Amino acid sequence: MKTAEIKEMPVADLVEKIGAEKENLRKMKLNHAVSPLENPGTIKNSRRDIARMMTILHQKQSK
Repeated sequence: MKTAEIKEMPVADLVEKIGAEKENLRKMKLNHAVSPLENPGTIKNSRRDIARMMTILHQKQSK
């Protein structure tokens, strides 16, 4: 997800999206532990997307 797309999202949607992405990341990690994922780079990308969303959320809340 691009930074510009995240910045346009309302705070409520952003919080909801972060929760969904965290749950998805948890499931990916569990599946990867049981049987390796086809592309383990998706875990890294997901982690970075979550961090990006949380950073923008904190910026919006501090204003």
